[in-house]
Amino acid sequence: MVAEVKTYRVVAERSGKWWAAHVPELPGVHTQARRLEQVEAEAREAIALMLDVEPESVAVRVEPKLPDDVSALIAAVAAAHSVTENAQAKEREAAHEAARALVVDLGLPQRDAGKILGVTHQRVQQILAGNRKSRRVTPRVHAHS
Repeated sequence: MVAEVKTYRVVAERSGKWWAAHVPELPGVHTQARRLEQVEAEAREAIALMLDVEPESVAVRVEPKLPDDVSALIAAVAAAHSVTENAQAKEREAAHEAARALVVDLGLPQRDAGKILGVTHQRVQQILAGNRKSRRVTPRVHAHS
């Protein structure tokens, strides 16, 4: 029989050179760690000790408590990251459509398509294959008169 795992919220706040952590749901459960990555294990041990259960039966979700101005900066980073991911997805789609139009619709060799797009012919092949894990290259489209 597998024991049910309960998840506890752990609030970690910087105190000097340490992260001081507490579990709001379990008054009296406090711990500390030098690095944030260590808070999870320390909190799991503290909770297990308080409840007299095995640490494996406890899961935690660590929430760093930061000053409002820092939290706002982190939210700005997350928003910018989201915008970047959306832009990259649009770039991949546009590059695929442009490469397809040049090679399939116009019948150009991949080397010529690469020259027009400002990428290698190998990259054109990857774009056409839909290889999303390949390195991202911003096409440099050359204007023709």
